[in-house]
Amino acid sequence: MPDMTEIARRKAIKKVKTIAKKSSLNAFFVVLCLLTLLPIVYAFGVSFGESSSLLSSSLSLFPEAWTIDNYVTLFTDYDLLLWFGNTILLALSTVFFVLLISVPAAYAFSRFSFHGRNSAIKTMIVLNAFPTVLSLYSIYTLIRELGLSNNIIGLLIVYVGTQAIFGLYNLKGYFDTIPYEIEEAARMDGCSTFQVVTRIVMPLARPALAVTSVMVLIYVWNEYIFATTFISDPGFFTLASGLYGLQAQESTGSWPLFFAASLVVSAPILVVFLLAQRHMVSGLSAGGVKA
Repeated sequence: MPDMTEIARRKAIKKVKTIAKKSSLNAFFVVLCLLTLLPIVYAFGVSFGESSSLLSSSLSLFPEAWTIDNYVTLFTDYDLLLWFGNTILLALSTVFFVLLISVPAAYAFSRFSFHGRNSAIKTMIVLNAFPTVLSLYSIYTLIRELGLSNNIIGLLIVYVGTQAIFGLYNLKGYFDTIPYEIEEAARMDGCSTFQVVTRIVMPLARPALAVTSVMVLIYVWNEYIFATTFISDPGFFTLASGLYGLQAQESTGSWPLFFAASLVVSAPILVVFLLAQRHMVSGLSAGGVKA
């Protein structure tokens, strides 16, 4: 048998190897994060530069002469606040209706057994996975026949229809992890099904509700294809439509102005994501169990 000195030496070598592996892995991810941040840093630098700075032969992350003219122009010459207002209204309305639809539907699929239950879930997943571009013409035709093209209501219907499936599936997975005995105890105390859902299930499912709301909010905030296809009236422009308009014509578009607008648009949703970050891991992992 090896003596105590040899055992201690082996443990020390094993500990050094473990530390080296973890350090190498952490260093790799730090470098990877820095590389992914380079485009954001470059956009930040360009947004504070002049339009002529992009025409220079030298490539640098920060401009030689700093200016806030791009940000001033953005708020004075463009309807940025209108775009923010339309997007916030659309995003909050979408989150509200998605939760209103997906919470009772997810609870029904999680707790009740009925004919075609599994087939319905699988069918909705397949439909949700269908590429947006391929269904764009059909959706546009339907919205136009309803007289809702070039209207915020039309976008709201499309967003709710596409995101309700995600909300249903994510919430159902989380509801499946909640012990049924808790609900039985509440019913024995005289609670109705509605009271069980609102007073027992929803407080317990707060992480899943938070992650569903944030994911839907991010989707609406960044959605581009439907917003630019269905909306042509500047009075109904969302942030995606407005950003597209800034660079729609290459002859008049300004990249520093566009980068400034991109950073301003990204800031609110970044703050929301950071505030809800502690719910993201538990909400996504628990909501991702097999149906």
